[in-house]
Amino acid sequence: MAATRYRRFLKLCEEWPRDDTKVGRDLGTYLRQRVAQTFREGESTQIYDPVKCDQMYESLVNINTNFYKNKYPRLTDTSFTGVTVEECRMVLATDNMKQMEEMKKGMWQKLRAKFAAKSPDEGIKE
Repeated sequence: MAATRYRRFLKLCEEWPRDDTKVGRDLGTYLRQRVAQTFREGESTQIYDPVKCDQMYESLVNINTNFYKNKYPRLTDTSFTGVTVEECRMVLATDNMKQMEEMKKGMWQKLRAKFAAKSPDEGIKE
C-alpha cells in the first residue's frame, strides 16, 4: 500500500506547477522536497499514519485541481483592494520583494552599507 501512496504523491508532484518568480518560496518546490524527505526509501517507505497521509494527499489534490475555487466561484476576479490576480503575482515575485526591502531601508542603513564595503586598497599600507 505504501508503494501506491508513493506513486500517487509522485504523480501529484509532476502535476503541481512550479512558479519560478517565487524562488525559495514556491509551494511546488516545497512539496517536492517534503515528498522526497518523507519517502526517502521510495516505495518501501513505512507510513506510520496512513489515514493522515491519505488526508494530506486528498487536501493537496483539492488545492491542485482548484476544487474549492470551482465549487465556490467568485463573482469578480479582484480582491477587496481592487487588485487583480496578475497584479498580485507581480507584487509577490521575488525580484519585486527584494526591491521593496531595499526601498524600506533608511538613509543611515544605506550609508552604512555603502561605507562598510571596503576597497581592496584600504588594507595595504605603504
